[in-house]
Amino acid sequence: MKERVLAFALPGWLLAARAAVLSLLALGVGAVGFWHGSLDPLSLSGAIARAPAAPLVFLAAQVAASLLFVPRTLLAIVAGLVFGMAWGLLWAASGSALGAVAGFLVARFINAGLVDLEGMKRIGAYLERAERGGWRAVAAVRLIPVMPHSLANYVLGLSRIPLGAYSFGSLVGQLPLTIAYVDLGAAGGRAFAGGADWVLPSVIGAAALAVSFLLPALARLRARRSASGRA
Repeated sequence: MKERVLAFALPGWLLAARAAVLSLLALGVGAVGFWHGSLDPLSLSGAIARAPAAPLVFLAAQVAASLLFVPRTLLAIVAGLVFGMAWGLLWAASGSALGAVAGFLVARFINAGLVDLEGMKRIGAYLERAERGGWRAVAAVRLIPVMPHSLANYVLGLSRIPLGAYSFGSLVGQLPLTIAYVDLGAAGGRAFAGGADWVLPSVIGAAALAVSFLLPALARLRARRSASGRA
């Protein structure tokens, strides 16, 4: 009898937990929207730089930003300002990957069989295409500059892509933009401090930014050629 009661009670607790997580996310997104004016690179970098464990604070901030629709490029600039080129890239890439995994797992937890999105006509086709492509499909999505980081995390979390493939594809696909904005942030920090060594990170950042826009264009061109060849 107890087992039967528990079997009926457990879905209720899970439903309540999902509702609580969804409510917290909604409140967080609302707070970000209300205080968006204070989310500028200089104020964020100053707050993180003053923290006793700055790298850990930065990672926590980037995970929260990934969940609350704060552009990851903003945090990449902050990483460059606070940590410089090399360490900034390490912490920005790590935080971006952790944030991507967090959004992915949250989406799976909240949905978890409530809605069969793959059975829907339009969304299901995109999810199935991503599942067939594996980590390459995830990386291709990450390379689209206009695709919001948080939205991609949540949408891909509704697919059946394995966590390992998703994590690797996210890390690879996010690198060009991460390198670009970290180095541009580092260049800005050096120039603001009056240093003369801001040229190299500026050049690297601009080159990485150009690559991040060029790769999706090349991928679309290749897809069109393949389609025309099959026709």
